[in-house]
Amino acid sequence: MATKIRLARGGAKKKPFYQVVVADERFPRDGRFIENLGQYDPRQNPVMVNIDEDRVMEWLKKGAQPTDTVRRLLRDKGLWAKFKQA
Repeated sequence: MATKIRLARGGAKKKPFYQVVVADERFPRDGRFIENLGQYDPRQNPVMVNIDEDRVMEWLKKGAQPTDTVRRLLRDKGLWAKFKQA
């Protein structure tokens, strides 16, 4: 089973809100997921990003691959550098 850390979209039309989730790559974007790791709201100023650092690090160590967007969010929070050092 190949797991991904990716965004699942929620919210109304033209008002996106995302959850950072761990999901099997075969499931649809907004479909079933294994665990919710946080939220991302690009509409707030400044952008709101809440991520459970411990759970993200655990999933990365297990081999979960983040998507490009999630990798950018992790880099902005400093988690990606912390993972690369470990």
